[in-house]
Parts: sequence; C-alpha cells; structure tokens
Amino acid sequence: MRVVVIGAGVGGLALARGLVAAGHRVTVYEQADGLRTDGGSVTLWSGSTAILRGLGADPLPLGRRIDALEARAAEGGTLFTVDLTRAAAAFGAPAVHVLRQSLVEALAAGLPEGTVRYGRRCVRAAGGGLVEFQDGSAADGDVVVGADGRRSVVRKHALGGDPARPTAWITWQGVAELPAGLAAGTRGVLISGREGLCGLMPAGAGRLLWWFDERAEEGERGRRAGWRTHLTERFGGWAAPVPEVLKAAADGPEPDYFPHYRQRVPRVWGRGPVTLMGDAAHSMPPTMAQGANQAIEDAWALTRVLAAVPEGVDVAGRLRAYERARARRARSAARVSGTEGIDRYAPPRLLRAVPDAVIARAYAAWTRHVSTYLSARHRKMRL
Repeated sequence: MRVVVIGAGVGGLALARGLVAAGHRVTVYEQADGLRTDGGSVTLWSGSTAILRGLGADPLPLGRRIDALEARAAEGGTLFTVDLTRAAAAFGAPAVHVLRQSLVEALAAGLPEGTVRYGRRCVRAAGGGLVEFQDGSAADGDVVVGADGRRSVVRKHALGGDPARPTAWITWQGVAELPAGLAAGTRGVLISGREGLCGLMPAGAGRLLWWFDERAEEGERGRRAGWRTHLTERFGGWAAPVPEVLKAAADGPEPDYFPHYRQRVPRVWGRGPVTLMGDAAHSMPPTMAQGANQAIEDAWALTRVLAAVPEGVDVAGRLRAYERARARRARSAARVSGTEGIDRYAPPRLLRAVPDAVIARAYAAWTRHVSTYLSARHRKMRL
C-alpha cells in the first residue's frame, strides 16, 4: 500500500518506520530543507520507550534514564518525589529524557534512502489520496497522514481550521551544559512558586533541559526582548539550583519561547483515506509531557491498524477504527494537560500531605491509562 505522510517530526518518522517494516511503500514529505532538529528535548514515558525499542530506535542510549521526579518549593525543600522505577518495572521500559535532535536523527537513519523528501511544502489535500505542494508537484497515495503539527494543512482541508486555543501560560525553554549535579543524575526536578514553575531534566552528556512556565496576559504572547533580565527578575530569588541554571541560561543562546495551546480532541480525525496524528489531531500544553508521547502512540496504533490490510478492504474504515482507538486516550491526556495543573501554584503544606507511594501508584496508573500500547499489553496488571 502507498502511504503519504506529511511532516517529518517524531510522529511522522516513527510511523514511517513502522509501516516500512510492515511492507508498505511510504513517502514522507517535509517542508523544511532538512531534518528538523530544533525543539529542545522530550521526556518519553514507558509506552513510548517500548514502542521505539520495537521500531529499532531505542532512546535510552541517546539520552538519560529518569528514575524519579522531585517536586520542590521555590523557597527550598522537597514537596514529594514520584518514583518512576515502579512503572518501569511494571511495564518493562523506563522513562527516558532525550534531545529531540538525537531522537529524530535516530528515527530517520533507519529509513530506506529517499523515504523522506525535504523542501516539499504541502499546500492542499485535494481529495482522495492526492496532496499538492507549493512547487506545483503532487503526490498520490492509498492513505494520506497529516503529521504536520498544530497548523496542519491536511487537517484544514479534511476537517477545517485550527481548533486549538491559547491558554494563559507560556514557556521559555533551553538546553544548558552543566558540569555536575542535576545534569549527571537520573532525577528530574519541578520547582513551583507563585511566579510560575521551573523544570529541570537531564538529557545526557552533561546537558540539562531547563524551562520556565509563567502566566502571560493577552498581548504578551509574542517573543519578549530582554529575556535574560526578565527571567532573572522573576525567578532569580528562588532557592538553588535556580540561580545557577539562570546563569547558565544567560550564557547560552536565546531560548525557545512558545505559548501553550489546548483543544477538544474530536472522535473523528479524518475523511476518506485521510487521517491525522500528533498535534494535527490533538494539540495540548506541554505540562504533562504528553505531546511527543501521544504522537508515538498514534504511530504505533496506525501501524497496527494498517499492518496487514487485505486487498479490497475499506481503508477508510480502518482509519476511522484507528481514530476511535486513539481518541479516548488522547482526549484524556489533552484534558488533564489542558488544566495546566502542574503550573498552578498550590500551598506547599498541601503537596507535602500526599504520601510518595500514593503518587507513584497514581503516576503508573495514569501512564497506562493514556497509552494505547500499555493498555493493550498490560490490561489486567495490578499497579
């Protein structure tokens, strides 16, 4: 079967690997002139790690295993710790943090030559399996998959415009090299205060992903000048290691800056032989680190649905089955992420009141609940 994928991000490349392995003829069209290696880094939960292993792109050698998430107060002191090894043992795969560049390079490296074609901006999904490009060329497939992000051209022509709406939150994000401490460990840290949230996640090779989430009034959503001064004034009075991270960030390149978006995930994602995946289908804020994970889940589920399509079978029916299978899980992930619960300030005494063991069990249950892969593989497992 001929499959046309629009977009060579994490989801599109993972889908291409799965479908190529299943014997399909896959072509991925990417508007950029080369592999997109921007975007900081991503946290991959157990389901995604297991799926990527199955695709021959194990992320663990590329990044850093994450064994715990520690929540701290801005003034210092631990609020609670989420033990991630419980879920890793239950599901047979750890949580891993990895630079997005390393992940997309690994996914692309395993594809047959010519599978990904760069510099091809899709401008129209013309109906049936036909897509048209800005340079006047076109491509035709038995299936078309829009993996082209929140501003998806494929979704626009299949379902309509962008359904996502901005939330009240924005993120500043960058990668710094720190000689020791957090960057060398297997522990992520979330530090919360009235000013917002600081997140720190080791990404391997002495690199640390840092980010600051804060509320932004309407009209402040564009990139601000003087970001070093702004972040220092807002977060510089927090306890260690925030001042050290701010200094490393100030010595580095300009960070990524992006507003958060959320949407209601529909039950149907496509029409005829056209379907969607990733942010094109279900944009969500980054607060629960589900964006890349849900795209990888989409890739696994769609590969499974299309893996062995007999001659004469209604492909559109198979695609709607994929969408139904994924919609409930993605909707749950988007709904919880959309509350921005992690970013919202809560009094430290309330957060310290919940036992770590309870949080670890809840995390493992949540991880399975939003994962089509883990739910299918561990349906009766007690956590």
